[in-house]
Amino acid sequence: MKRAVIIGALDTKGHEYQFVKDALEACGAECFVVDTGVLGEPLFTPDVSADEVARAGGSSIEKLRELNDRGTAVAVMARGAASIAAQLEEQGIVGGMFGMGGTAGTTVASSAMQSLPVGVPKLLVSTVASGNTRPYVGVKDIMMMYSVVDIAGINRLSRRILSNAAYALAGMIRQIELEQGAEDDKATLGLTMFGVTTPCVTRVREILEDKGYDLLVFHATGTGGSAMEELIKAGYIKGVADITTTELADELVGGIFSAGPNRLEAAGAAGIPQVVSVGALDMVNFGPPDTVPPQFKERVFYQHNPTTTLMRTTVEENRELGRIMANKLNESKAPAIVVFPKAGVSLLDMAGKPFDGVQERLALHEGIKEHLLPDIPFIELEDDINHPTVAEVIAESLLKLLEQTKEG
Repeated sequence: MKRAVIIGALDTKGHEYQFVKDALEACGAECFVVDTGVLGEPLFTPDVSADEVARAGGSSIEKLRELNDRGTAVAVMARGAASIAAQLEEQGIVGGMFGMGGTAGTTVASSAMQSLPVGVPKLLVSTVASGNTRPYVGVKDIMMMYSVVDIAGINRLSRRILSNAAYALAGMIRQIELEQGAEDDKATLGLTMFGVTTPCVTRVREILEDKGYDLLVFHATGTGGSAMEELIKAGYIKGVADITTTELADELVGGIFSAGPNRLEAAGAAGIPQVVSVGALDMVNFGPPDTVPPQFKERVFYQHNPTTTLMRTTVEENRELGRIMANKLNESKAPAIVVFPKAGVSLLDMAGKPFDGVQERLALHEGIKEHLLPDIPFIELEDDINHPTVAEVIAESLLKLLEQTKEG
C-alpha cells in the first residue's frame, strides 16, 4: 500500500511532525517516516533513521556531529534524502510526500521531492515559500505552502496551517487511489510555446489532439523547457514538436529564460521523434528595462510588458544559434526534422513588425544549413511561423515520424 512519506528532522521538529502524522492518520493515510535530524535523538521512532539517511548521503551521523558544521550536514542529508526517496519510490511505497522547515529543512525535503516523478503529490510547508522558490521547486510539481510563522511549536496559527497541509496531502493521495486504472492510453507529446508563437502552437495542438494524442504545452521560459526535457528523460513524452526554441538564445546571450546548456538534447538522447523549428529565436528576454545589462544599451528592444523586455538577436548570434541547433540535432538517436519559416520566426519578426530581420533570418538559416547532417530533413517554407501552413507542416511531419516509429 502506498503511504504518506513524512521527511524531516525529528529532533528539532519532532512535535510538529508528530502533529502532522496524527492528522494524516486521522484522514486514513498510512504514514512512513524518514528522519533527517542531525543534532539529537528523534522524538519518536522513524521507519528510516537519520543515520541511514546520512550514510546514503556519503557520511554518518557520528561524523556529522563531530564535524558540527551546519552547511556540510545539510548537504549530506539532502543527498541522502534524495537517494532514500528514490529508493522508496522504486519500491512502490510513496503515495505522496510531506516536509516542512526553514531554509535547511526546506532544502533537505525539497531535494527528496525533486527525486520523485511528476504527478506524485509533494507538499512542503516552508518559511521561505513566499520568496524565490525556484531553487526548491526546480522543474517538479512541488506544492509549497507558506508557514506564516516559524516551524516552532504547535499554536493556534501553526495548528491550522499544518492541519490544512495534512488534509491536502491526504486528499491528493486518496484521489489518486480512486483514479487508479482510469487513465487513458493516449501517447503524450510535448510542445513548446511563447506568446509570440501561440497561433502556430495552438493549431499544431488542435491537429495532434484530433489524431488522439495527449498534448503537454510548455512555456519556453527556461523552467518550461527544462521541465519538458526532464519528462522526456523520464519516458513520459513520446514525441516532440519543439516549435519555440527561444531558450537557446537566452543561454547564448545571457537572458533570463535560459534552460541551460543541455536544452534540445533530451529527445535525441531518448530516441524519440522530434520536429524542431526556430520559434522566437529573434529575441533574448530580460526583466524590466533597468535590469538589462549595460553592454546591450545600443541594441534593439521591445517592451513586451512592464516586467519583460525583449532584445533582438543579431546576425552573428543567429548564425551561432543555427550552428548550435544543428549540432545538437546531429546527435539524435531518432528521426528529426527541421522546419524553417523564411518569412519570420515570431509575431514580432515579420514585415513591418519591430523585430523584422531579413539578414538575421538568413544568418540563422545559413547556420543550420551549413552544419546540419544531410540525412536530417530541412523543410523551408515561404510563410512566417504563425501562418497556418507552417503549423500544418509541423504537425504532419511529427505524425509521419510517429507512424514510422510505430512501424519500426
